[in-house]
Amino acid sequence: MNSSVSSAPGLIHADLTGEDQSIGMRVWLLMSTLYTTQFLSLGFFLVTLTAILREQNVPIGTVGLVYLLGLVWPLKPLWAPLIDRISFGRPGHYRVWLLLCQSLVVILLVSIGQLDPGADFGLVFGLCFLVALSSATQDVAIDGLACRLLPPARRGLANGVQMAGGLIGNLLGGGAMLMAYPHLGWRGCLLALAAATALPVVQLLFFREPLWPRSHLSVGALFLRAGRFWRQPGKGGWLGLLVLFPVGNGIAYGIMTPLLVDAGWPLERIGLLANTFGSLAGIAAALATGWLAGHVSRRRLLTGAAVVQVAGVLALAIPAAGYTGEIAGGAAVILFFCCYNPASTVLAILMMDYASAGSPATDYTLQSSLNQLVSIMMMSAGAALVPMTGYGGAVAAGAIAAVCAALLSFRHQLPEQAASRA
Repeated sequence: MNSSVSSAPGLIHADLTGEDQSIGMRVWLLMSTLYTTQFLSLGFFLVTLTAILREQNVPIGTVGLVYLLGLVWPLKPLWAPLIDRISFGRPGHYRVWLLLCQSLVVILLVSIGQLDPGADFGLVFGLCFLVALSSATQDVAIDGLACRLLPPARRGLANGVQMAGGLIGNLLGGGAMLMAYPHLGWRGCLLALAAATALPVVQLLFFREPLWPRSHLSVGALFLRAGRFWRQPGKGGWLGLLVLFPVGNGIAYGIMTPLLVDAGWPLERIGLLANTFGSLAGIAAALATGWLAGHVSRRRLLTGAAVVQVAGVLALAIPAAGYTGEIAGGAAVILFFCCYNPASTVLAILMMDYASAGSPATDYTLQSSLNQLVSIMMMSAGAALVPMTGYGGAVAAGAIAAVCAALLSFRHQLPEQAASRA
């Protein structure tokens, strides 16, 4: 694979045209499996493991510790500079990181399968934490590779694949494994997860990463760069968008399940609607947004996604107003999933545009982790609002935040090299 420097300063990408089209297809398949399998184990822990623990009468306080695993991901900026700085030469900078992380997750999953989740909870939780840490590090590496490997025109599809992969991983690791557990058992589920996670390892063995120019920055300088990232011209408005965009969606997502439970929906129906149909709708929306990114400017893509996001939050006003039947409630949830994934996809595309060639993993991770942290906080805030304002008030708060994000998106000045990209 031949590498070349794009006309935009600081952006390096691989030439995937002409005779390299077949290599390009292998790259897309590799990215698809990496983005999917990195969420398999986390989805399994947060959904299936918690259900199994409760079935074994493990105290709810202990079960709640499992959700702390999700907090590992927003902490990725603490070690992302190491991924950018430590290279392995010809075997591949990010390729070797990916091989190490993916292989470690496979080994850990097999090891967890030999334990009893209830009787050995302390050890199981410790190994699950290592899985979350390895998966988060893998995410830093694949994002860094994608930022360097893909030209701007291909980043839309790449981030559509990323969002869709995350939803598929959660769907399979959570919903599908929970349904398979009565038939496969604990060890069988963990071995199935390990086998699926091992697929990208085989692909990576046959993947040749271009030899990138080695970063001249030390680890310390990369950490300092992370601190200076937001002080660069134009980054203030972008910081506001990253913080404001997930507020409305986070509040809406946080109240969606409790709203349906309080409306009398059985858990099985909620799981089928949100984890299956909602995820499928989100996958379609993310891929459609990624395709659209290759045909319209970043400006139109950002403002369009912001407006659509408002509609998604407002959709939950339907069940909040008491229209909780299967048709009305189901349509509202599906519409929400269709409308919030485009915004997530567009933000991810712009995160790549804002990442530099010298520290792509650090820059992208710094932005995505902040976005994830705000989203997690707003999910909790949404649930906390309900006792004070009711579900209608929480939806209104989320809608106001979404409208503010849309207004800011119309005012935000994109970088010149990104504003006209299609």
